[in-house]
Amino acid sequence: MKIQHHPDDSTLMSFAAGTLVEPLAAVIATHVAMCPHCQSELKLMEQLGFACLRELPDEGLVGPTPVSRLAKAAESAARTAEPSALASARPDVPPPLRRFVGDRIDAIVWKRLGPGVWHKPLPLSAGTDGDLRLLKVAAGRAMPEHGHGGTELTLILRGAYVDRFGRYGVGDIADLDEDAEHKPLVEAAEPCICLVASERKALFKGLVSRLVQPLTGM
Repeated sequence: MKIQHHPDDSTLMSFAAGTLVEPLAAVIATHVAMCPHCQSELKLMEQLGFACLRELPDEGLVGPTPVSRLAKAAESAARTAEPSALASARPDVPPPLRRFVGDRIDAIVWKRLGPGVWHKPLPLSAGTDGDLRLLKVAAGRAMPEHGHGGTELTLILRGAYVDRFGRYGVGDIADLDEDAEHKPLVEAAEPCICLVASERKALFKGLVSRLVQPLTGM
C-alpha cells in the first residue's frame, strides 16, 4: 500500500491541536493509523505546539489549555498507531474503527442506500454536528456529481475511485472544502469502501439526488 494523498497541513494541524470537529477527527485518526508519513508529521506538529506553549506565561492560560488538547491528541495517536496492530495480516479494519464495526471489513452489516450503494452510519457524541459513515459503492459505479457545504474527508479502506482530482486508493484521503465539486467513479476491479465525514450535507447537482437526499441523510 503506497499512500499518495494525505490531509491538508491545516487539517492535520487542527487534529494535533485537538480543535478538529469529531467526525473529521475520526477520519484523520484512522488515516494516521494507516500512514507512517502522517504519524511522523503529527509528532512534529505536536512537538512544535509544545515548544510554542512553553513560551506563554502560565497566567495567560485560562480553563482547558491547548497543552491538554495536544496531550489528548498525542495519546490518541499513540493508541491508534500501534506497530503490532498495523503489522497484523488478519484484521483489515484500522484500529480506531474496530470498536464500531469489528476487525473485518467483510463482516460489516450494510444498509442499502440505492442501486449499487450501501452505507453504515457511525455514532457521534450527543449534540455533535456533522456526519460520519462508512460507504460502499459497487465496482464501476459513479456517484452523483456534488459539492460540499463544508469540509468533507474521505478515506479509502478498500478499492479505489477516480475523479477530477486524481486517483484515490487504499489509505488515500480526499480533503475537500466547500469550493470542491466532483463525481467519483469507482474502478471496475472491486467495490470501493471508504470512511466519509462531513461538516454539512452534500450539495447534489441532479434533481433525483436532491429529492432522495432527505432519505439518505447525506
